[in-house]
Amino acid sequence: MSQDRRFFDVFSLILGVLVGIAVVIFVLSSIMGGDAQEQILRQDPQVVEATLDRIKPIARVAIAGEAEIVDPVIPAQLVETLLTGPQVYNTACQACHASGVGGAPVFGDSVVWKPRLAQGRDLLAQHVLEGYQGEVGYMPPKGGRIDLSDQEILGALDFMLADL
Repeated sequence: MSQDRRFFDVFSLILGVLVGIAVVIFVLSSIMGGDAQEQILRQDPQVVEATLDRIKPIARVAIAGEAEIVDPVIPAQLVETLLTGPQVYNTACQACHASGVGGAPVFGDSVVWKPRLAQGRDLLAQHVLEGYQGEVGYMPPKGGRIDLSDQEILGALDFMLADL
């Protein structure tokens, strides 16, 4: 067992010395050749052309008297798509109104909705948009989805009230 241990120690020492030599050679070659490599790359026409192609502007401003005018790229227009009442209900309202979380009136339960409907749709719309702290629970403004438009939120309200 001692011969195996001695072999392993010598082998590890030789391997460590070889790795150390390789690291020293790598560092020296990087130091000595780094500047020369950088100069070659800066002077190579293909490298210069590829670099200029990557950083060129996508458009130019047209200035009177300039020989060549390039039309600028027109950015794409964002198309805003409004969600329907059922879509808003399924993505925002269902979390509370499907099971009555936090005192929310359950969707389709006319007994729970009757006193709220008696107050009028305009007041319900105000509570939906601005939020409401009731005796039983809390309705955050726009159901917590302030990224949705008033029209989308009111569409969800109309959807929820349609079957009552």
